[in-house]
Amino acid sequence: MKIVRVVLLSILIIAILLAGNLLYAQTPGPAEPRDPGPRVTGMNAGQPLSSLTASQLQYFQDGLARFNQVETVSSGLGPAYNATSCSSCHSQPAVGGSSPSETVFPNIGSNPQIAAATAGGATNKVPGFITADGPVREVRFPFVAGPNGGVTRAADGGVHDLFTIAGRSDATGCNLAQPNFAAMQQADNVIFRIPTPTFGAGLIENIADDTILDNMTANSSLKTQLGVSGHPNRSGNDGSITRFGWKAQNKSLEVFAGEAYNVEMGVTNELFPNERGTVSGACAINPTPEDSTNFDQSGAQIPSDVVAFAMFMRLLAPPAASSVGIAGNPSATSIANGKALFSQIHCDTCHSPALQTAPSSLTAGLSSQSAALFSDLLVHHMGSGLADNVTQGAAGPDEFRTAPLWGLGQRIFFLHDGRSGPANGGLVHAIEQHSSSGSEASRVIALYHALTAAQKQDLLNFLRSL
Repeated sequence: MKIVRVVLLSILIIAILLAGNLLYAQTPGPAEPRDPGPRVTGMNAGQPLSSLTASQLQYFQDGLARFNQVETVSSGLGPAYNATSCSSCHSQPAVGGSSPSETVFPNIGSNPQIAAATAGGATNKVPGFITADGPVREVRFPFVAGPNGGVTRAADGGVHDLFTIAGRSDATGCNLAQPNFAAMQQADNVIFRIPTPTFGAGLIENIADDTILDNMTANSSLKTQLGVSGHPNRSGNDGSITRFGWKAQNKSLEVFAGEAYNVEMGVTNELFPNERGTVSGACAINPTPEDSTNFDQSGAQIPSDVVAFAMFMRLLAPPAASSVGIAGNPSATSIANGKALFSQIHCDTCHSPALQTAPSSLTAGLSSQSAALFSDLLVHHMGSGLADNVTQGAAGPDEFRTAPLWGLGQRIFFLHDGRSGPANGGLVHAIEQHSSSGSEASRVIALYHALTAAQKQDLLNFLRSL
């Protein structure tokens, strides 16, 4: 009898345990973390540095006006181009930013490259990879195109503009054809770049090389354990650290502006005075350089457009962090937790929260400031998943500059080619893309994966507060 009671008791205990496990299994777990999406209020970007004098503010406003100006063939547009103004690509969430999206920010409008295709009567076809809801894209061919739509193994890496001025009313006789993007896609010879935001760019320009190098060697033991081994890209002439562009390929804001003016809009200038490619006949319309010093003007009107663009970006304030407008209204505790987790899982080994600027002769707003850019300005191996097979300076086929995160709270598209956005999870997708074979971030992403769903959400909320 005693044995029967023991057996029955054992059966009862097992039944209770099974019922408990079944109940636990049926209880919904914490929700999967989600990117809250870009803040739609509390812009906090696009303003000049607060330290500017009246004269400096005049230069900033003049640069802003030129940044917004729409180019025509007579002012230098083409023969090939990607856009018709600087601000058409750098518009989100304010002038100086990155790619817009009509769905997320309808006040800014749809992808400007759609309208640019037929501006002035141009007869371009919009490639299938350019859509109304963005992102704005630049195309590069990793390898030289061969005959009949084939590809050679010779390195290219250069920009191949989307559109030409053929058909425009101010380009009579120019019949320059668009590249055969469909054939290059078929040959897997197309990679994309999206515009980098320029907010706070003057602070980045004013960080001393030694500061970048000291930060690189800090916490070396931890970085070794994590597999983080970034290095600077450098100028092939003076050896100084370059820092602008997706591969940190440009030294200064003036070089950055001059190259973009020539590459993205086809406007020759005093830094890039020659037309790209073979341009002759009816397509060689203007004397070069098409943008130059305005000797007969006065004041802020004297500098060339390139100098004005650079001054606008140099005096553009960094975006301010804010918790206002984050979807779901996360608590201050959640954002603080996310900030702590950012350091705890060592995101900050590459995304350095702040770097000190050097003394500046331009304005107090650039001098000896703690620039909260969340970047080490080094290039890192990001693995096969993000590799674009393009080499620029010392940055190899899978290496990219650590993207500054300030202003991330209002960005729509992420990573160098804009592959992460509203359609596939946004920030969550971008974080996951950091891990692939050969990526220096893989061990950090493993730590991210070990977080609870609630912790991941706190981290995402923090990132959207930047």
